Amino acid sequence: MKNSSLFILAILLLANSIFAQKTSSTVVQSKPKLVVGIIVDQMRYDYLNKYYSRFSEGGFKRMMNQGINCTDNHYSYAPTVTAAGHASVYTGTTPAVHGIVGNDWTDVLSGKKVYCTDDSTVQTVGTTGKTGWMSPKNLWTSTITDQLRLAQNFKNKTIAIALKDRGAILPGGHTANGAYWYDSKEGNWITSTFYMKELPAWVQKFNSEKQAENLTKNPWNTFFPINTYTLSAEDDQAYEGKYPGAKTSTFPHSFEGTNALEVIRTSPMGNTLTKNFAIRSIDEEKLGQGNSTDFLAVSFSSPDYIGHTFGPQSIELEDNYIRLDRDIEEILNHLDTKIGKGNYLVFLSADHAVADVPGYLQSKKLPGGVYDRAKALTEIKNALKLAVGTGDLIIGEENSQLYLDPRVMKRLQISRELVFQTIEKALNKTEGFSRLIDLKNLENTTLINGFKDKITNGYHPLRSGDFMILLKPQWFVGSKTGTTHSTLYAYDTHVPLLFYGWKVPAKRINSRTEINDIAPTLSNLLKIMEPTGTTGKVILTN
Repeated sequence: MKNSSLFILAILLLANSIFAQKTSSTVVQSKPKLVVGIIVDQMRYDYLNKYYSRFSEGGFKRMMNQGINCTDNHYSYAPTVTAAGHASVYTGTTPAVHGIVGNDWTDVLSGKKVYCTDDSTVQTVGTTGKTGWMSPKNLWTSTITDQLRLAQNFKNKTIAIALKDRGAILPGGHTANGAYWYDSKEGNWITSTFYMKELPAWVQKFNSEKQAENLTKNPWNTFFPINTYTLSAEDDQAYEGKYPGAKTSTFPHSFEGTNALEVIRTSPMGNTLTKNFAIRSIDEEKLGQGNSTDFLAVSFSSPDYIGHTFGPQSIELEDNYIRLDRDIEEILNHLDTKIGKGNYLVFLSADHAVADVPGYLQSKKLPGGVYDRAKALTEIKNALKLAVGTGDLIIGEENSQLYLDPRVMKRLQISRELVFQTIEKALNKTEGFSRLIDLKNLENTTLINGFKDKITNGYHPLRSGDFMILLKPQWFVGSKTGTTHSTLYAYDTHVPLLFYGWKVPAKRINSRTEINDIAPTLSNLLKIMEPTGTTGKVILTN
C-alpha cells in the first residue's frame, strides 16, 4: 500500500511538473519580450536573391527560410527618400498623412528650407555643436513604437539607433526612452535634450572605447578573395565614386588621409559600429528582460552611403551585404542567448531602394542618364522672365518639386496656368525630362493611376511643392559617378520585408504588400491600437 501511495504521489508530482512547464511556456509565448525593427538604408529586394549564395546560414537566410518573406513589397508614394521611408514604416501611413514629405522641404508659409528632424528648441547631448538639435516634432502622427508604449502604460522601453539622425529619431517616435545617432566630430553616439539631459553611463563608456577610430585603423578590403566577386562588375570603373583623396575607386579602400570618423559611414565598418552599439543597448538597457514588451529600432545607414558612392553593380556593395549578413547573424544569435528563441519578434525592411548607375547602364547599351539640373533651372528662369517678366518665381526646389513664391504670384497677378505651361515648355528642351505634374491639380493629370496614386500619397499642400518634375526611368539628378533614388519607379520602391521569430511561421507571400502595412501588422500581432494615421492593411501572417 505504501509503495502504491508513493507511486501515485510520484505520478501526480510529474503531471504537476509537466503542467507547470506548459503553463510557463504559454506565459512566455503570450507576447514577445522584445520587438526588433531592422531597416537597411537603400536595400533593393533583389539583393536578397542576388547575394543569397554568399550569405551565411544565420543571417538573411535564417530570416528568409524560417520566417515570412514578402517578395513583392513596395513603397506606395514618391519621393522615396530616407526620412519619408523610416516615417512610413513606423507610422503605417504615407507622407500625405504623417507629414515627412522628404529629407528636406520648403515651408510653404515662410518660404524657408526645413530639415525633417530639425528642432531649435532642444540642444545636443554628447558633444558640442548643432548636430543634436533634433527631435520628432515634425512628425504629425504616432508610431508603432509610441503605440506600444501607450498600450503598456509606459512601463516598457523603446531605444532607437542609427548613424543618421533621421534613421533613429523617426522610428523612435515621440515617446522613445532614447534615440541615438552618430556624430563624426569625435566618433561618438549622441542624442538631444528632447530625450535626456545627459548620456547614460553605458553610452559614455561605449564612446570612451573609441570603436569608430579602431575600426578604421586598417583599410577596407574584401571579405572573400576579390576574384570570387563574380556577381558584380569589375572593380576599376570610371562611373564609381572614390574615397576623399583616393586616386582610384578600387580595393583596398584606405582611411588614411581622410576624415576617418566621417568616412566610416561609407564602409561596412559603419554597420559593425551600429551592430556593436545595438547589442550593447540590449544588454545595458535590459531590453526584453522585464514583464513588458520592449522595442529596439535599428537602422543600418552605411549601405546607403556605399550605394550612393559605388552603385548596385559594385564589388563594394556586394562586400557590404556579405558583411552586413554576418552582423545581422550576430544580432540574432545574441537575441537567442539573451532573450531566448521564440521570445522575440524581428522585422527587416528598407527605407527605399535605388537606381542603377547610368554610366553602367550605358556601358551595356541600356537607357538612362544624369539629368542636367543647372541647365533645366536656367531654361526655366529664362522662359519665365520672357513670359511673366521675372525669373524669380521659384523659392524652393526639393524632392524634384518646384515651389512658387505665392507673394510674387499675388503681387504681379500671374496666372498659374501660364507659369505651368511656360515651365513645361522649357523643360521639354532638356534631355531625360518626361513630364511636369501640377501637384495642386492631380485629379486632372493624365498619368496612369498607379503613378498618380504614388504622387498623391507623397503630397501634402503645407510641405510639398507646386509642380513635380518627372524624369524618364533611370534618369536622375545627381553626379556622373555613383547613383541615387527618390522616384516612383519600381527600382526605387521594391524593397525587402521579412518577419522572423515570435509566432512567425515559415511562409512566402508573393501577393503585393506595401510599406505602410508593417505597422498595422505589428499592431495586430501585439494586440494593440495601430498608429494614429494608419492607412495600411494587416498582412496575414498565419
